Amino acid sequence: MLADIQIRKIKLTDKPQKLFDGGGLFLLVTPQGGKFWRLAYL
Repeated sequence: MLADIQIRKIKLTDKPQKLFDGGGLFLLVTPQGGKFWRLAYL
């Protein structure tokens, strides 16, 4: 499970990052600094 402090301390890279929280939920962090919650489902 992602904690608030972990999300705030994410370092930006030149590629998008996916930080998984469990159950198909993940946080997508863009190179520009955008943070979006996504849910992967079938």
